[in-house]
Amino acid sequence: MHLQILRRSAATAAALIAGVATAQQPPVVQGPESVNDWFKAGQQFIHDSKSVREFNRPAKNVILFVGDGMGVSTVTAARILEGQLAGKPGEENRLSFENFRDFPYLALSKTYSWDQQTSDSAPTMTAMSTGYKTREGMLSVNHSTARGECNASVIDANSVKTVLEYAAAMGKSTGIVSTARITHATPAALYAHTAVRDWEADANLPLTDVNTGATCRGSASAVKDIARQLIELSPTVRSSLKVALGGGRTYFLPNTVTDPEYPTQKGRRADGRNLAAEWVGTRGTMGAAAYAWNKAQFDAFEPAYGSYLLGLFEPSHVQFEADRARDPAGEPSLTEMTDKALRMLTKDHHGFFLHVEAGRIDHAHHGGNAKRALLETVEFSKTIRRTLEILKATGQLDDTLIIVTADHSHTFTIAGYPSRGNNILGLVREVPERDGAPLANASDANGLPYTTLGYINGPGYRSGARPNLTSVDTTDLNFLQEAAVPTGSETHAGEDVPIYARGPKAHLVGGSMEQNWIFHVMMEALRNGGHHRGRDRD
Repeated sequence: MHLQILRRSAATAAALIAGVATAQQPPVVQGPESVNDWFKAGQQFIHDSKSVREFNRPAKNVILFVGDGMGVSTVTAARILEGQLAGKPGEENRLSFENFRDFPYLALSKTYSWDQQTSDSAPTMTAMSTGYKTREGMLSVNHSTARGECNASVIDANSVKTVLEYAAAMGKSTGIVSTARITHATPAALYAHTAVRDWEADANLPLTDVNTGATCRGSASAVKDIARQLIELSPTVRSSLKVALGGGRTYFLPNTVTDPEYPTQKGRRADGRNLAAEWVGTRGTMGAAAYAWNKAQFDAFEPAYGSYLLGLFEPSHVQFEADRARDPAGEPSLTEMTDKALRMLTKDHHGFFLHVEAGRIDHAHHGGNAKRALLETVEFSKTIRRTLEILKATGQLDDTLIIVTADHSHTFTIAGYPSRGNNILGLVREVPERDGAPLANASDANGLPYTTLGYINGPGYRSGARPNLTSVDTTDLNFLQEAAVPTGSETHAGEDVPIYARGPKAHLVGGSMEQNWIFHVMMEALRNGGHHRGRDRD
């Protein structure tokens, strides 16, 4: 009996010792939060939500931020990357526009167009700009427009007025900032009306109309190319548009002129016109006007004294943010361009409309290059953060409706079961089954590791058997994530995209929204009296 008690005591002691040993092994994956932090954060969310106010007064200013191709998975991955770049696990991070806690309104945007289940940027931006859904490839014309229509009178009759044109008619200043060509679909939808988004320079127009056979290129009756439309705006819009910054320099220069930054390239225009010089000439009659093609010229322009600024910093799109420092002549970041545009527009006591596009999120995704796409999104977040700072400093934050959204998404995925804090650009490493055990790469059915990020289609497709990525640096800037279907360019995706809003009338953003309703929210905020089907002929 006594011996049994001793044996039981010894066994109990051994079990306790083993339990202590096990308890002393910390989880190899740990978050920074304490147990109570989660509950306290939830209580703080409720407290903050109770103080949310609806601003029903009209907006003095409206800013439309578009992250081109910025679907939900892009927002999530960029949020994590931004946090990890700051030395944190990343998942707990929030991008600047996810912190609209003072006026937090959120919705989902249905991005299909009149004739596309999964759309391109022309009809999606047209929907946001005009309130109408239109056809593939068309900019700010209604869906009754024939594909390839190049007759100017037909285009004029089918044109639908944009929020920028309405703001100009109200006497407000306007501006456009983009990391894409300023003649590209998203920015162009605000000022151009055409059946084909690719008609960016006169040389891009077809020789004849595909429908009628009538002369198109060079004809006085043909629709103007997009670059020319930016220069030859109606007097009201021309006076209003104070700043246009982005890329696309060659579309404004004649084909006899060598690009100032790249001596092997020339302009694209066949009509001999230098539209950049014409910008300065036409705007110079209304105020101090300037054209900048490099960083030094951009920096030299002082908004306090200048009235009009055209900046074209690349022959095509501006550099990716990851590559910008290597630009030969230097070029401003999206944040710097937006900063200067705001300092010009906030001078107008009548208010302003500004569009800012992070256009190269889309281009990096098309290339199957997640790292560049996410770094573009992080810069986009930084731009919005700087915008809030400027508006607050000028006392205009509560007078400004800010909408942040995307035109469409991409086939970009976040998959596997990676552990918290796992490098978002790295291989999937799962939480081990036993605390204290090391992390190990997850593997597919063939025992090969795989990345957290991937694409359904695109240039990252590897033919044959999957490669062994064990020794591959998947965080390299030029690494292309794997794709399931081989396509030369990754495609857009058709799921809904988020809309974030703050400021006057932001409470109108909510639920599941048709993409064209975004226009109507902006117009309600601006409190315009009438929505016309055509453009003002001023």
